[in-house]
Amino acid sequence: MGSATLHDSKRHFFRAIACGTGYGCHNKITDRYMAKPSRPRRGKPQGRSGGASNLYAALDLGTNNCRLLVAERTPSGGLRVVDSFSQIVTLGEGLASNGVLSEAAMGRAIEALRRCAEKVKKHKPVRARYIATQACRAAANGRDFLNDVSRKVGLKMELISPKEEAKFALLGSLDLVDPANDFAMVIDIGGGSTELCWIDAKAAAERGVRGCASRPPILGWASFPVGVVTLADMFRGAGTEQYADMLAHVQGLLTANDAATRFGPLFRAGRGQVIGNSGTVTSLAGVHLNLPRYIRSMVDGTTVDHAGLTATMERLVAATPEERAKEPCLVGGRSDLMVPGIAILAAVWATWPSARMSVGDRGLREGIILSLIHGNTSGGRPPQQQRRRNRSRQRPTGDSPPSTAPTLKDLAPKDEEAAS
Repeated sequence: MGSATLHDSKRHFFRAIACGTGYGCHNKITDRYMAKPSRPRRGKPQGRSGGASNLYAALDLGTNNCRLLVAERTPSGGLRVVDSFSQIVTLGEGLASNGVLSEAAMGRAIEALRRCAEKVKKHKPVRARYIATQACRAAANGRDFLNDVSRKVGLKMELISPKEEAKFALLGSLDLVDPANDFAMVIDIGGGSTELCWIDAKAAAERGVRGCASRPPILGWASFPVGVVTLADMFRGAGTEQYADMLAHVQGLLTANDAATRFGPLFRAGRGQVIGNSGTVTSLAGVHLNLPRYIRSMVDGTTVDHAGLTATMERLVAATPEERAKEPCLVGGRSDLMVPGIAILAAVWATWPSARMSVGDRGLREGIILSLIHGNTSGGRPPQQQRRRNRSRQRPTGDSPPSTAPTLKDLAPKDEEAAS
């Protein structure tokens, strides 16, 4: 790490400590002060103010993690975090070889989902959406498992498509998009799959959250059947000795997709921005910044250069499992899957290169909540009816008034012990 980067890292760290893990501090990326999480109120549930609830909840059950976010809408249309939960459940363990979710993995997920249900119940009334992704899509017993969740836990889970997943990842990362670029690519490395989304950067900035929620400026998206868990299952050991084979396997999948020829030359010409918001990316950024522990407010919104992060990646790949486990930002079992994650990230970044990468510690949960807030602002009227109503109100001549769509700049994710 260069001396300037190290100096900035220390400066931001001590500022975060002084402010209490970063809340209430000035955000160097959005140029605003980050809102503090709301404290639970005694005597009446959060969000009950004599009318409709102002609280939203999103649950993301992935191949590796179970994550919950409860947030309230701010006056400007952003989010203020009320509660959160993240636990590694490794739901997709053995899925690549067996094709089904194991009893042990489903048991771990059920227990984590019970904890999520308890948190949601504590904050009712809330508008909520609970989604499942690749592990349940790929497993022969995935839908049966989600039916069991409904019976045993009381959560009605939705199995979303890869395209919906890419849309939510975009919404969660929208304020990281730099309109100075023509294009941006959002990377979401999951446990069972990797979703990539290519967008019109200028259109994303112009539309804001509300516009992108209803009409996302997606130019293309792709879902690849490799995540940190499935890749580790395919290459037993998933460490230093297996790295080259894992990298070659992922590169083969990426280059076979037409997005490599559609968007690859544009990124090689310097016209594209790379945005990473997965646990692999955020954990790597924490290691790269040499943080004494994972501090979300210092990682979220930072920009890392390709050469510097590549050096960090190479060091971790060459390290022993014991050395990786000692990294302060790789606690809680995350070091076990770091090498497969690095192989995926390295292959993606080589196929769609950029000198820098913007890092966001937010993703599907934030995107889901923002879609709940801004996807239908009609107070219950179906979106199609609202669009017809809006058309009847459009001016027949003259320029459109300036957009007042809110942005994500009020988003203040709640710090967690490890990257989620």
